[in-house]
Order: sequence, then structure tokens, then C-alpha cells
Amino acid sequence: MNENEPVTPLPCLAERTAGVLVGAAVGDALGGPVEGWTPEAIVERHGGRVWGIVGPFHGDDWRTARPIAPYHKGDGHVTDDTLMTHALVRVYERVRDHLDAYAVADHLVPDLIGTPRWIPELEAEALPLQRIFLAEKWIVARLHYGHVDPREAGVGNIVNCGAAMYMAPVGVVNAANPAAAYAEALDVAGAHQSSYGREAAGVFAAAVAAACRPGATPASVVETALALAKDGTRAAIEAVCEVASGLDDWEAALGPLRAAVAPFDTVGPEYRNPSLGARRPSRLHAIEELPVALGMVLIGGGDYRRTVLGAVNYGRDCDSIATMGGAIVGALRGERAVPKEWSAEVARASRLDLHAPAAALTEVAREVFARDLERRRVHEAYFRAIEAA
Repeated sequence: MNENEPVTPLPCLAERTAGVLVGAAVGDALGGPVEGWTPEAIVERHGGRVWGIVGPFHGDDWRTARPIAPYHKGDGHVTDDTLMTHALVRVYERVRDHLDAYAVADHLVPDLIGTPRWIPELEAEALPLQRIFLAEKWIVARLHYGHVDPREAGVGNIVNCGAAMYMAPVGVVNAANPAAAYAEALDVAGAHQSSYGREAAGVFAAAVAAACRPGATPASVVETALALAKDGTRAAIEAVCEVASGLDDWEAALGPLRAAVAPFDTVGPEYRNPSLGARRPSRLHAIEELPVALGMVLIGGGDYRRTVLGAVNYGRDCDSIATMGGAIVGALRGERAVPKEWSAEVARASRLDLHAPAAALTEVAREVFARDLERRRVHEAYFRAIEAA
């Protein structure tokens, strides 16, 4: 580097937290309108690649084109990925400590069914329950109505990215401690998912925590993810990132990344017509979204635009891929990495304050860190005492 070139200071905790939550929300909003489609269909619909905020895939027919999901995806609207992320932040605000599966039952579920909030895709105030999709409604049915042990409530749910997509706050609360983020997210996600869906939640939280480390790089984040991931999740990340490490152009990567993850993905080639083996528990398989998100982070070299645009144009479950990729880059680079023209429009269109949750989560992370230090000191004192006995 030129000695006269200004040195960009490392982002502080507050900047990284804002980067995670704003970066995730913007990725979510950009990916929402093309979710479920192939790269070829996206090009046909939009006359080329998507380069920013676009309207609904079905235009003015968005209410009736897919009756099972009558949502206004597009025009800067966030989806359930962001709604669930913000809901988890509110749980942290109430508990102000590490979370577990019981926190989902005691706090997250009541939030989803008890307090109407502005739902951008419904263009109305409604209970979050009325927007979240089937795999998320599961936690309400199992915990509120079925009174299942929260630690086991995720067993039997379809195995997808439903839990992983909103685990970024766990990574922030455990910033720079990916092993702790992994363990906490596995506990929280146990109320929602099992098998590789739960595993992906742990690894995604760990990736966010690893990205918060000073000097972290896309490669170091992937290395940490591989060190913690198990079974098919680890194999899928390794396969995708091996391909991604040889590429620096996301457009050229769309096909190769899909080919790399396909052996581990249970959904099959047609995202809207899943195979008979789709989303079933297995030690051999993985969700598609996390490996591809990590691959795009590598290809983008930590650049937000390249990472998120690659994720969006990949298609399939691209709002969740872009949510994860955006969160990881936000942790690496801080909010400054997220284009302001995108974040401002998403906040306006979604009628959401994207910064208030980040400020709240930053304060919680500081409090939890102080609690952890004190707990560690107490443990050290007891351990020294029994060693000396």
C-alpha cells in the first residue's frame, strides 16, 4: 500500500452490527422478487441480470399469481428472513443474555402471535404469524399449542434454511467467538429445526462471529465455518468454496456453484417442484443457501455489491442466500459496505427502521460480554480453589 494512502479504520462493534443487520435486510429485499426462479428465468423476466431493487416477478398480478404466497415481493420489501431476524433481536432485548431453545418458546413465539407489526409484503399491520411461512409456523404449533419440549420441537419439521436465515444476531452477541456462536445457535435452532437445517443455523452464526474478528477475510470466515461444520454441511461448504476460490466473477459462477452444491441439496433441479426426498433429515445432505452464500462471499472478495448481486441472480432461495451473504460482508466491513441508495430505499419501502435493531443488539452484545467476563472470573476462582485444595 502507498504510504500516503489513507488507512481505513477497522469497523467497531456498532458498525459491524449495523453492517450485519442492514446488510442482511438489503440482501433479503433484493432477492425477494426473484426467489424461486432460475438464473435464466430471471434474465428473461428482467431483460438481463438484476442489478438492484426490482419489482415483483409477476408484475401487478403478485396478489394472485401464487395463492399460497400472496406477498408483495419486490419494490424494496423485506421478507420473512428480516422479520424473523428482527424478532430474534427483540428476544435478545428482553433476555439480555445468551439464548436457548426455551427463549424461543417463552419470548419468540409470543412475539409472533401477540403483537401486530407492519408487514411490508402484506402492506398492512398484521401478526408476524400471518406472514411467516410453513416451516416457521411450525414453531408456533409445536410450542404454543403442542407444548413440546423446546429442545426437541424442531424434530419433524421440514429441514430447510428456516432457522438459519435469522441466526445472524447470535453471531453478533458472540462476536469474534465463533465456537460460542455455533453452540448457542444450535441450542436456539433446536426449537425450530433438526438435522442439517439446525446445523446450518449454527455454522451461519459462527460465520458472522468469525467475520467480526479484526483482520478477518472471506477466506478466514470459510476456514472457521469448515472447522466447525459437520457431516453434509461441511462437505457442501467445502465443495462449493473449492469451486468459488478459483472464480472472481459472480456471473460466471452461477452454474458452477449450483453444480457443486447439487449433490448435497435434496430439493432437486426444480425449486418450486421439490423431489420426494426433499427436506428430510440426513447426515449426508445440506441446505443449499449457506454454502452458496459463503461461495459468493469468496467470489465477491468481501465486496457487498458483488456478493449480494451474485446471490440474487443465482435464483432459487436467493433472498435467504443474499441475506446470509449480506450479513457476513456486513460483519467483515461494517455498514459502510452496504450501498446507501439500497439501504435507504429498503427502509423507506418496507417502513422499517433498520438501525434501531442494530443499536439495541449492540448494547445487548456489550452487556452479555460483560456478563461472560464476570462468569469466567467466578469460574477461574472456583477452579483455582479446587486445584489448591
